[in-house]
Amino acid sequence: MGEIKPFAVDWEAAKVEAVLRRVRDYPWPVEPDDSGDWNYGCDGTYLRALCAHWTDRYDWRAAVAELNRFPQFTARVEDFDLHFVQVVGEAGGKRPLLLTHGWPGSHYEFWPTIEKLAFPSRFGGDPADAFDLVVPSLPGYGYSSKPTRPIGQRTTARLFNTLMTEVLGYPSYLAQGGDWGGIVTAWLGLDHGASVRAIHLNVFGVGPAPGAPLTAEEMAWGAKGAAAQAIRGAYGHVQRTKPQSMAWLGAGNPVGQAAWIVERFHDWSDLRVKSLDEAHPKDVLLTNVMLYVMTDSFTTGAWYYRGAMDEGGRVFGPGERCETPTAFGNFLGEPLYTPPPRSYAERAYNVTRWTDIPYGGHFASMEEPDLFVAEVRAWAREL
Repeated sequence: MGEIKPFAVDWEAAKVEAVLRRVRDYPWPVEPDDSGDWNYGCDGTYLRALCAHWTDRYDWRAAVAELNRFPQFTARVEDFDLHFVQVVGEAGGKRPLLLTHGWPGSHYEFWPTIEKLAFPSRFGGDPADAFDLVVPSLPGYGYSSKPTRPIGQRTTARLFNTLMTEVLGYPSYLAQGGDWGGIVTAWLGLDHGASVRAIHLNVFGVGPAPGAPLTAEEMAWGAKGAAAQAIRGAYGHVQRTKPQSMAWLGAGNPVGQAAWIVERFHDWSDLRVKSLDEAHPKDVLLTNVMLYVMTDSFTTGAWYYRGAMDEGGRVFGPGERCETPTAFGNFLGEPLYTPPPRSYAERAYNVTRWTDIPYGGHFASMEEPDLFVAEVRAWAREL
């Protein structure tokens, strides 16, 4: 276990051309005549424009070069070959930060922030704010190997802690994450506090053990969340219960995969003052989609939801509380998720910092990289 091997993204031209041919030959289904506001799913007008860009203007070779911009590696941990980016910045090995992505994102989510976090002086910042960055691909995503059955976030936390401490040799480190990355990071804080100095979340995805009486404010928050999930949560119900159904629909269907993924970027991003193209240019979205299509990880990405359920859901066990110092960056443009009252969060975490950030949604590092960087730097300074 633990041999570190250099890695580079390499998309075979023949496979890319096969994908583009399927996009060109896609048999477009009938659409409702009032579907332009995304209320039935991915908007057909937008999807047709995205596919035209994909086949006519998307420079996939430039995308490969961009994905190889930072040093990346694989290492064997237990039964997995974990893929990760490692950038030793101005911190010189002394300030490691683990960044963990979610679904339907990828390690590529952090591309707009990596250089600023690792080399702040290049952007007029203080070298004392620099980190060493480790940005893995979740098991079953991108270039990390696939599980043989669904696994969840607590298992992933164990794998990532081994990667950080035993493979890369960091005796202690900081960890940040959102979406599934936030849930992995929460389990890191609970189970691996001996090596995780502090955690930063932009989603509170693991709650306290059930049973304690709820305040009126907490009950109102729970009802609001349930109502939001009734509207926006169908994808999650399918992937938690019948993820293989998504596999049968998505296999060999790059347009279907793109529609399923891009709908989430539309619905979960802060579009109050930006269009979807401004928040997520088509080239960026397509590179993220291609990381699923070219690695055949659409299926195992969906499995990750079932893995969460099989590992006990998204609550700590009786008597468990994350005592690792926990910060929360509350990006106020988040459409999917409303953070809990602080009283609820503090039953589960040792909350030491709570910051309201005016712009940015679910994909904070992609949508508002400067605000994300400023928040992460400020959190680390406090430590």
